[in-house]
Order: sequence, then structure tokens, then C-alpha cells
Amino acid sequence: MTASKNAFSGTDRDAVYRAIFERRDMRHFLSDPVDEATMTRLLEAAHHAPSVGYMQPWRFVRIGAPERRARLAELVEEERLATADALGARGREFMALKVEGIRECPELWVMALTDHREAYVFGRRTMPDMDLASASCAIQNMWLAARAEGLGLGWVSLFDPDKVGALIEAPLGSRVIAVLCIGHVEAFYSAPMLEQCNWDRRRALESLIGEDRWPEA
Repeated sequence: MTASKNAFSGTDRDAVYRAIFERRDMRHFLSDPVDEATMTRLLEAAHHAPSVGYMQPWRFVRIGAPERRARLAELVEEERLATADALGARGREFMALKVEGIRECPELWVMALTDHREAYVFGRRTMPDMDLASASCAIQNMWLAARAEGLGLGWVSLFDPDKVGALIEAPLGSRVIAVLCIGHVEAFYSAPMLEQCNWDRRRALESLIGEDRWPEA
């Protein structure tokens, strides 16, 4: 089969797939600072994500003040304990996992959905959560760009959105969706950390694909 005339070169294509397959949700970071120009490139990558109706719902807040970083770590710890309790029999196993790198990472960012999202109807009339899907694409762009730059990124979702929103003085109607830990790492995990820790495993792709109807289990 002839390759599309719009395809990347073999080298460029391989680099894209390498970033996808080697991306990891990182929890361990070195203290070395991230170059400002590099950080800007990551944000630009995020900002070039697709968004429903071109609404660009993402907002980024850099956490620089030590007291705010410490408070954010406290809020995540509160939810970590609550999650362990909700997991029941697996709670002890969960507590043994490292689930964030908030205190160690040199770059700490909060990502939120902007307020006044109700004004955007295009593509959201029956699927209002497409704003979250759009912002998730932005985070994935940043994740892949970070991997290409040799930087680790960890997406933390263990927190009360309202409490983190208050911490960053977010407006009414906005919604915090992610705490992003970014920085240099000693090495990338050879496999997803939760897979290495036997928390879960990647499903076989064929088990997730159906032809004209829901895939069989």
C-alpha cells in the first residue's frame, strides 16, 4: 500500500509513536529547574490541542509560593486517605503507592476548566462534558511534548476540586481538573507504574473493539 502523501517521514513518524509508547505518569522527580523556554513550549503544545467548538476551555495556574504548594499537598493527602478508605480491602495496597510528586517537582501547575462554559453550545448541547474531553487533549499534548523534551509529567487527580479552586482563587463556575507535576527525572518507568506495582494491567486491544456492536467481553 502506498503511504499517504501527507505522512511524516519515517523518522518523524517513529518519534511520534515513541513519545506515545514511552510516555509515563511520573511520580519521582529531580530538583533541577526546568528551563523557562522549555516550559513555554509545553504550554504552547497544550494550547494547540483540539477543542470542541474551538472553545479552548483550559486555564493554567503555576503554583510558585511555597505555602500554596504545601497546602496543595495537604489537600491531595486528604483525598488520598479518603480514597484508601473507599477502596476497602485494597486500601492498604493503595496507601503503599506513590501517587504524586507535589513536594519534589520543580514545576507545579493546576489546570482548570474556565467559567462561563455554558455560553459554548457548539458540540456540547447533548454532550456538555466535551469541555473536559478538550482539556484532556491539552494535557495529553503537554504530556507527549514533555516526554519528547526528556521531562516527566504526572497528572494528579486526588483532590477536592472546590478546595483547590479556592486555593487558586478560581472564579465561580470554573472547575479544577488536574494538578500537574513536571520536572526532570532520573529515568522513565519501563512500564506504567501501576502495572509494575501489579495494581492493574493493560487490556488486550482486541478485547476493546467491536464491529457494528459493543465488543464481547
